[in-house]
Amino acid sequence: MQNTAGTGPDAPIDVTPLLDDPYAAYAALREAGPVHRITGADGQPAWLVTRYDDVRRALADPRLSLDKRHATPGGYRGFSLPPALDANLLNMDPPDHTRVRRLVVKAFTPGRVDALREPVRRVADELLDAMAERGRADLIADYAGPLPITVICDLLGIPQDDRRDFLAWSDALITPDPSRPGQMKEAIGSMLEFYTGLIAAKRAQPGDDLLSDLIAVRDDAGADEGGDRLSEDELTSLAFLILLAGYENTVHLIGNAVLTLLDHPEQLRQLQRNPAELPAAVEEFLRHDGPAPLAIRRFPKEDLEIGGVRIPAGESVLLSIASANRDPGRFPEPDTMDPGRDLSGHLAMGHGIHYCLGAPLARMEAVTALDALLARFPELRLDVPRGALRHRRALRARGLISLPVAW
Repeated sequence: MQNTAGTGPDAPIDVTPLLDDPYAAYAALREAGPVHRITGADGQPAWLVTRYDDVRRALADPRLSLDKRHATPGGYRGFSLPPALDANLLNMDPPDHTRVRRLVVKAFTPGRVDALREPVRRVADELLDAMAERGRADLIADYAGPLPITVICDLLGIPQDDRRDFLAWSDALITPDPSRPGQMKEAIGSMLEFYTGLIAAKRAQPGDDLLSDLIAVRDDAGADEGGDRLSEDELTSLAFLILLAGYENTVHLIGNAVLTLLDHPEQLRQLQRNPAELPAAVEEFLRHDGPAPLAIRRFPKEDLEIGGVRIPAGESVLLSIASANRDPGRFPEPDTMDPGRDLSGHLAMGHGIHYCLGAPLARMEAVTALDALLARFPELRLDVPRGALRHRRALRARGLISLPVAW
């Protein structure tokens, strides 16, 4: 990996290899040192942490804040989100994080997730029915994408007619088109208008869904000032986060898992013979090629050291989940896909108080989606040369643009 600004610990490193061949690039960085100064794709400088032990400790370090107000003045500010979409768990520290998370965590308890298993399987089977007669499909557009968006929209009570628009808006945020500089701003404005209208409709006519439950918490006039309450911005931001994160991470998890199996036909056949092994396999898919290469950006509230490198207060810190999960010091032969390995402690879903809230739902969706797919199409194969596949060109998301398959 080439250093583009001379030598020394503060010299920024070009991140292009992380976009083109991330696992090889991360391996080179881990070997070179635990922490590196980079200039991100957005042009902003950051510190990139690459080794497992350092990443795990940093994920749980209360000195590293998710709140952008701790960033250096004039430094990173992220998406230009309006307050009504920005007051979410990805920007919060305790005590606000503790209060808001407590209100929504009930939606993702094991019992509630297990109750969704049968509806998820029904949606998966319906999508496979629609694909079956064609003999080929784009597994992202026809299966891995529609499944989680249907599940999350059903969970929140979002009308069927609004779901196609959401897919377009989310794609504009996740992978903006460089030729359309105003696309992201338009998508943010459309999302805010959508959520504001949806909350008003649910407030007027509540349903049996998570968003109606959250509105009831927000509007509970009986709660005292010190109780668990949501502001209106927190309510809107929660709906935004649950829908966007619930879609993006799960579609990438399913797509990456299927490609990994197509690259490892013996593992594919093993899971077809023994579908009970799918939960362990999903954990290895998460470790081996997970959907979120980086944890949410953090800002030191004071000067601190990570891996022996001093990082000033307020500067951006990027914790590489992808690199940590391929650290040979924690996972022997890390580039090998091995569902039988010791997977305790992998970091694909995070660690500490910011551990992924929707992890139980994402795991269940992935297991159910793979079980249905492998049972329906035992002769599943790639329908294009392997080299023709392209991943989304983004540091924060690891997912395929399309996955043409046949059977």
